[in-house]
Amino acid sequence: MKRHILFIISLLILGIQYSTAQNDDGNVLCEDTCRHVHGIDLSHYQGEVFWETVGANSKMAYVYLKATEGSTHIDKTYERNIELAHRYGLKVGSYHFFRPKTDLGKQLENFKSQCRPGDQDLIPMIDIESTGGLKTDEFCDSLFKFLDMVEKAYRQKPLLYTYTNFYNKHLVGKLDGYKLMIAQYSDEKPKLADDHDYTMWQYTAKGRINGINTYVDKSRFMGRHSMREIRFKHF
Repeated sequence: MKRHILFIISLLILGIQYSTAQNDDGNVLCEDTCRHVHGIDLSHYQGEVFWETVGANSKMAYVYLKATEGSTHIDKTYERNIELAHRYGLKVGSYHFFRPKTDLGKQLENFKSQCRPGDQDLIPMIDIESTGGLKTDEFCDSLFKFLDMVEKAYRQKPLLYTYTNFYNKHLVGKLDGYKLMIAQYSDEKPKLADDHDYTMWQYTAKGRINGINTYVDKSRFMGRHSMREIRFKHF
């Protein structure tokens, strides 16, 4: 009887594990446990990162590092982080926090001063979170001028980061041709008002990982999307 009960319990456990693993794009939050490719993004807010420990965590395949913001700000941890992230085996990309009311040419030069093509494994990412108080049309005019400048500078379209509500309010139907990372911190995957496909989902801002002593943003690829789609093209 005991052996029979243990057998039934084992089957139930396996069934639960199988069900969770199969629910790839459902509403089960699979932080670091599902088969998707996971990664992180970092800035000076995470303080000192122990990259040897981070690199040993095989679930984290990539990292996006904040390089710049606006026309003058350079993240103070960027240079150290990009060197050590490479050393310990992560694929690395860099991002710029966009300020729509700030001179676009100066923003691009600031980003280019840090995001050097030879250091990049992944396409540049533009962080879009604020209209700067502009009306949507004015904001979009500034944004798309900047995106065109970035594309010409790096000879490839950047990855765009924003969050669900911001997209649905300001960007619906405007980002065809761009790969997206969408932030939404919930058990349910993001739903964009125009059903735009997105490549990556940043599913938590309160992730934990060995080697980082603070909360960290975590993301993963969606569905059949994969790392090869965001590889930096070296011409």
